[in-house]
Amino acid sequence: MVRSTFPDAHIPEVSIYDYLFGDITADDLDRVALVDGASGAETTYRQLVGQIDLFAGALAARGISVGDAVAVLCPNVPAFATVFHGILRAGATATTINVLYTAEEIANQLRDASAYWLVTVSPLLAQAKAAAAELGLPDDQVIVLDGAEGHPSLRDLLGEGHHAPVISFDPATHVAVLPYSSGTTGRPKGVMLTHRNLVANVQQATEYSIPVNHDDRILAVLPFFHIYGMTVLLNLAFRTRARLYTMPKFDLLEFLRITQEHRLTWLFIAPPIAVALAKHPIVEQYDLSSVVCVFSGAAPLDGALAHAVAARLGCDVRQGYGMTETSPATHTIPLDRPDIDLSSIGLLVPSTEGRLVAEDGSDIPIPADGVSEPGELCIRGPQVMKGYLNRPDATAEMIDADGWLHTGDVATQTAEGVFRIVDRLKELIKYKGYQVAPAVLEAVLLEHPLIADAAVIGAPDEDGQEVPKAFVVLQSGAELDADGVKEFVASRVAPHEKVRLVEFIDVVPKSSSGKILRKDLRARG
Repeated sequence: MVRSTFPDAHIPEVSIYDYLFGDITADDLDRVALVDGASGAETTYRQLVGQIDLFAGALAARGISVGDAVAVLCPNVPAFATVFHGILRAGATATTINVLYTAEEIANQLRDASAYWLVTVSPLLAQAKAAAAELGLPDDQVIVLDGAEGHPSLRDLLGEGHHAPVISFDPATHVAVLPYSSGTTGRPKGVMLTHRNLVANVQQATEYSIPVNHDDRILAVLPFFHIYGMTVLLNLAFRTRARLYTMPKFDLLEFLRITQEHRLTWLFIAPPIAVALAKHPIVEQYDLSSVVCVFSGAAPLDGALAHAVAARLGCDVRQGYGMTETSPATHTIPLDRPDIDLSSIGLLVPSTEGRLVAEDGSDIPIPADGVSEPGELCIRGPQVMKGYLNRPDATAEMIDADGWLHTGDVATQTAEGVFRIVDRLKELIKYKGYQVAPAVLEAVLLEHPLIADAAVIGAPDEDGQEVPKAFVVLQSGAELDADGVKEFVASRVAPHEKVRLVEFIDVVPKSSSGKILRKDLRARG
């Protein structure tokens, strides 16, 4: 076991609202907090805090209080910040939903989270209404931020003028957010993250790892509904009083235009955006000289790709590592450590312990010099989740009796405390930073009448990025091509869950207990 090489972080015992805005100064209130990347419309910190309080008051007036869950199905727009922090300010729990989800997937999360209020935007209203109807939610409990007939709007709620409620809860145990994650395997589960989890992780990131300050201009293209965007963009930017530029979806030309026009300094990305920055010829037509750092997360970033981006943009490139279950950051390569290999995940963030565990459960020793043997990476720290909602079995599988969270990733460590991910035990696929559970796709594939058996793994595409690949066993005498398989799955899942590669095989390799031997499939290449 090793502890972070940094001094412990000071973690205030307060709510995330009080942590972010409780000590805001008059000067900071007049700073710009949010800029709509498309229109350029600005929201100051004074306006943001006022809107958060009014939204919290409107929720309280509707009977929403401590412990209730409110769902948010919304892309990256400035109003997301008002809604998200308004929910938390009211003492409720925000369960954020992937905007790519189908109506059925939305309904499943609403049902599991016991969320009887849903906040969305008009472009997503069709699937939101279908999900709400499945649960019997009336129209007045589906808030449409930009307005829709029969539904309350953000303007309506803020215009009511209700004061934020007086509430009380324990930040260490009260669940602030409930994002959904597949963990290391299986269907998505509600990840209970407390106010202290969120406060801790922003503090851990800002003290030594990600030196953003109030003069920085940050691009928010990574979704706020994902824990990376929620913590490292939304909350970290507000804590440091930086200026956050929102993009509802990734578009390379718009990404480059906003960066050039507004002289952005930090670009937080996932690896597929790094591929575009390194390879697309259009990048040369834009002045990106204001960029200080490109920071990648959500999926592994190849070291050669990182260096290619750094060379082309003339900036620093760093990456971090984490999971939804760890709020998310556990490792980063600090900006002031150019000596650390960019293909590694860097150092443990402050107040975090790590250990590498062998197959027999013993600790792998850290050598006096050189690199350790590989082992499963386990994490312990104040950012580790409270557990999975209503899933004590899954929680016990993920977090052992001593509080160690088992990541399912295999890593090595150097004597200097630098970690590198070298393999994975977990089945989860990271496609463009989104989680894809093989079991979900396998269940869909087996619904096809011509498919006898199937297995899904993550496999590299031509750019080295991980994509879902299906191994398919056909029924005797059946005729079905790869496009047919892809189309069948695509019609039943969210876009990021589509099967991208297909290989037909005679039999799916399985253990004597019937478990799919995914290592054997990965070995096929």
